[in-house]
Amino acid sequence: MTIPGDELLFLALGGSAEIGMNVNLYGTQGKWVMVDLGLTFSDPGLPGVEIVLPDLEFIEERADDLLGIVLTHGHEDHIGAIPYLALDLGVPLYATPFTAGLIMGKLEEEGIADKIELNIIENEGSFQLGPFGFTYVPLAHSIPEGNALLIETPYGRIFHTGDWKLDEAPQLGTPSTVEELRAIGDKGILALVGDSTNVFNPEASGSEGAVREGLDAVIREAKGRVLVTTFASNAARLQTLGQVARDTGRTLCVAGRSLDRILKVAKSVGYLADFPRVVDFDEAMRLPRYEVMIVATGGQGEPRAALGRIAGDSHPIKLEAGDLVVFSSKQIPGNELAIGLIQNKLAAAGVLMITDRQAHVHVSGHPGRPELAAMYGWIRPEIVMPVHGEIRHMAEQARFALSQGVPKAVVQDNGKIVRLAPGEPAIVGHAPVGRLVLDGDVILPAGGATMNERRKLMLNGQISVAVAVNRAGRVVGDPQVRVQGVPVEEDREDFLADAADAARKAATDGGNSEDRLREAIRLAVRRVATQWTGKKPIVDVLLIRV
Repeated sequence: MTIPGDELLFLALGGSAEIGMNVNLYGTQGKWVMVDLGLTFSDPGLPGVEIVLPDLEFIEERADDLLGIVLTHGHEDHIGAIPYLALDLGVPLYATPFTAGLIMGKLEEEGIADKIELNIIENEGSFQLGPFGFTYVPLAHSIPEGNALLIETPYGRIFHTGDWKLDEAPQLGTPSTVEELRAIGDKGILALVGDSTNVFNPEASGSEGAVREGLDAVIREAKGRVLVTTFASNAARLQTLGQVARDTGRTLCVAGRSLDRILKVAKSVGYLADFPRVVDFDEAMRLPRYEVMIVATGGQGEPRAALGRIAGDSHPIKLEAGDLVVFSSKQIPGNELAIGLIQNKLAAAGVLMITDRQAHVHVSGHPGRPELAAMYGWIRPEIVMPVHGEIRHMAEQARFALSQGVPKAVVQDNGKIVRLAPGEPAIVGHAPVGRLVLDGDVILPAGGATMNERRKLMLNGQISVAVAVNRAGRVVGDPQVRVQGVPVEEDREDFLADAADAARKAATDGGNSEDRLREAIRLAVRRVATQWTGKKPIVDVLLIRV
């Protein structure tokens, strides 16, 4: 399936069978378009890495047939990989104004803003890319300009939902009405390709308007300083928090560069126009404690974000016993330990905490089952193809869609090429997929030699051995052994002596071939380490001829 023929193909290079790193391709009549180009964040299996990127090998090899990249909204898992990968693809980008503002900031930071064409499409605007027609369809989400895409193709219309929810009281933007969504369904929709994140939630996600009431109640009762942490990109929540600050008579302070960036971009395109005056850290600390409300990044446990530094007492903002921290966000799976570390530091300082388990201080930006059922009824697709979820989420959405009367459902994952039309939908091929990591300033394969070595270093430690051998093959002086991360602690000197003896013996018996000699020394020293510790550290041998 190198070139799509007289057919409509779909291929996910990220975001299917995982939550995050969304990259979706549609292909027809020899051409491809990409919807979203996101990243995800690292886990303990990738030491030293913060950002994980999709491997775009499949479409990079077909870049001449790629017409453009269309972005649904501005969350990192949908636009975050653009500054690292889009330049190599060499195609234009398309986004609505707020999303384009976020993208432009990223391109400027990388120094490539003049090398990538970024087209700004007005809200609800349409444009054509070869055989594909695109129309932005506004839906509620936790960031301004959350959009579905109505994609016109020669083989039928696709309704690609992006991230969405239903909200009867949205704080930013105006989502499409039920009548407008029904009208889209009336045109005939071949496939709904949609968000699976909250498919197990039996309740609707809830309205942002109700969060204001919950935050008002919590913060009115607080006696000291209040800090609210939320996702920086949740501009709807920022709007709510500005209103809450007014409701409760508190002066607002913002802590976190990403929050500053979101505020700046949102205001530049007409959002958050009535956001209250924000004071700096010094003024916030001078005000009476009961008059201050701080909005900070770091609710997912990021140690270098504002909340992590505040909890560690390394930030100009200070919290004391009796102050309150409100976690106005949901824990992302995998972040529990990091969040717990920060919460324990806060608890040790006598700081009070409230999460969404104690009060109504957060709602999700993704649809629960009632919302999914409503959307199926309005759009009335022939096929539902879940994306944006782990396999369990996508399989459940497929089952749920069929139970709601959708005729067909397709469960795919990254790398599966799906033919949506003509004929019955089916998986017809496979494409290479994988993960890349941003390691410092270098992009590497997540499963490549560098990361494999680093994992071994993390798990087992490292030993360096230097042995000098003369022309007669005799060891000169004492072998030098250094260890890092090998669990010998107070027995270190005895271990080093044993390792040096093993190196000397191996060098004496290992023969004249330099490669064989180095390998004999490496195995002998590692054997000693295993006997002492049960570990198999990486052993590097420096052989010096004198």
